[in-house]
Amino acid sequence: MTDNALAPRTPSPSAPLAPLTLLGTGAMGTALARAWLAAGHPVTVWNRTPARAEALAAEGATVAPSAAAAVAANRLVVACLLDDASVREALDAADLTGRDLVDLTTGTPAQGRDRAAWAEARGARFLDGGIMAVPPMIGAAGSGAYVFHSGSAALFEEHRDTLAVPARATYVGADPGFAALHDVALLSAMNGMFAGITHAFALIRREDIAPKDFAPLLVSWLTAMAPMAHGAAERLDSGDHTKDVVSNLAMQVAGNATLLRTAEEQGVSAELLTPYMALMERRLAEGHGDEDTTGLVDLLLTSGKPQELP
Repeated sequence: MTDNALAPRTPSPSAPLAPLTLLGTGAMGTALARAWLAAGHPVTVWNRTPARAEALAAEGATVAPSAAAAVAANRLVVACLLDDASVREALDAADLTGRDLVDLTTGTPAQGRDRAAWAEARGARFLDGGIMAVPPMIGAAGSGAYVFHSGSAALFEEHRDTLAVPARATYVGADPGFAALHDVALLSAMNGMFAGITHAFALIRREDIAPKDFAPLLVSWLTAMAPMAHGAAERLDSGDHTKDVVSNLAMQVAGNATLLRTAEEQGVSAELLTPYMALMERRLAEGHGDEDTTGLVDLLLTSGKPQELP
């Protein structure tokens, strides 16, 4: 654990417990609220559909009649809504002066930066957040759940004990877009892994191989391969993509032919593999056969700086 991370907290019975407001009681919002309530924090909740907050009222939460009233109830305000537009709509009529707004709504880096500027212009401090968990993991000891936070360091330090109640709290920088960027980068890696898992199961689907017997092999192999990310990071930092390479790009491209032929023999579409293989072939054609695959990162970068999209 680093200085910028705090594990889920079980407060001392004598410790004063900060009150907070939670906007949004969907599946994730409800899980967050229950974790704070279970720890003894006074929680005021608001939801666009009031009936969805009734269960939390029965568990001790105060249900506010409006988002503005919920914001007025407490200094610390946490939003966990459908999207960025929902956050703006919910808070349009609220007085944010002197409030500490933590937005855990899933969004993009640009949206996090825009929401920070919007909140600060209205007198609030701001943290954006990226929740690395599904609702059942929230408040569950040992679940591995954590939340990225970025934006006001002072806000994070002041409220870090409270923020760490539902899941480990990890601060990733003053740039309000960094929480979303870390969140989406990890989710993108997850999607790539899921694509590989999908293709692997498709290859065995028509054979006398039980998926439940194959799954432990798949998990073990992916677990063994995951640490290669450390080597990739070192090569990207140094700019030397040839350092300590075990299976170079030329070898991997040659091996792709076997992967594609096997897919054809098994009657499986290779559409989940071919975009990545095309990048490998492009990098090889540029004369980088002695590298590993970290050079593909630069092929994915479009020209110019990151774009601010409307």
